[in-house]
Amino acid sequence: MYMFKYIMKRIGLMLLTFTIIIVICFVLIKLLPIVIDVQIGKDADILKAQLEARGYYDPIPIQLFNYIGRVFHGDFGICVNLPEFRNKPVWDVFVTKLPPTVLINVYSTLIAVPIGILLGIFAALKKNKWQDHVVSTGVMLFISVPSFIYAFLVQYILCFLLGWFPITMNSGTEYFTWSMFKSMMPAVISLAFGSIAGYARFTRAELTEVLTSEYMLLARTKGLTKRQATTRHALRNAMVPIFPSIVGEFVAVLSGSLIIEKIFSIPGVGGLYLSAINNQDYDAFMLLSAFYVLVGLAAGIIIDISYGIIDPRIRMGAK
Repeated sequence: MYMFKYIMKRIGLMLLTFTIIIVICFVLIKLLPIVIDVQIGKDADILKAQLEARGYYDPIPIQLFNYIGRVFHGDFGICVNLPEFRNKPVWDVFVTKLPPTVLINVYSTLIAVPIGILLGIFAALKKNKWQDHVVSTGVMLFISVPSFIYAFLVQYILCFLLGWFPITMNSGTEYFTWSMFKSMMPAVISLAFGSIAGYARFTRAELTEVLTSEYMLLARTKGLTKRQATTRHALRNAMVPIFPSIVGEFVAVLSGSLIIEKIFSIPGVGGLYLSAINNQDYDAFMLLSAFYVLVGLAAGIIIDISYGIIDPRIRMGAK
């Protein structure tokens, strides 16, 4: 019962925060002048007529009220200043751009999780030895450097010098072919570096704490070897806080792939978002802003809720 109340409370707070952020974004973007980036002629007249019919020239409070009403009816507006998608529904464009973004993040998570956890376990088992110092130094280096720096290095070394991968992603929608997968790998590798370092640091910290706990000493005194005590007790207890971080990291990394997508010409949501900002396409900007805000808020709430679900000792919301 307490867990249910806590989940409902967190969801309610998330929706309130989401609403406040979206309203602020809407008001700020509407304060900018409306610019239609087409030549004067029939196309411009048609777009202006559609904008007028949708109330784009009304006062901002009325526009906000009308926009919310349209959204509840599944109408997220039309693209105005994006040349490739002009006069097309924003939602349809968003759906076509979503698969590449999701795929590169799924691939990077599948690579980062096992490597990061294994490095963290190795460093914890070799605590205060040279192996631990090497891993910890590498982790701090990879965490400190922004992901787009890795992107440039991957592009130069793996794509240009060694020629293992194409510099940019292939065009088309055949996402599950080997050629397309290979073209995604530079972006996937660039995203994976930071995640690997994060998993390794978190795993090392948790496992080190568990290995020095009293019940581990009791397990050893009962006759278990170090390997048996580590695999049967230490790893299982250390994974309790690590697993929620994996779920949250996957959700959060969606918002971190925005610049990476632009660098590697990934035809995903990130590039579309930057284009919507640069071209002042209001409806596209609002939908994509809502997507990234929701992703960021969902990451936090998923981590908190999963702690209580995975670990029965935690009773969130109980007094």
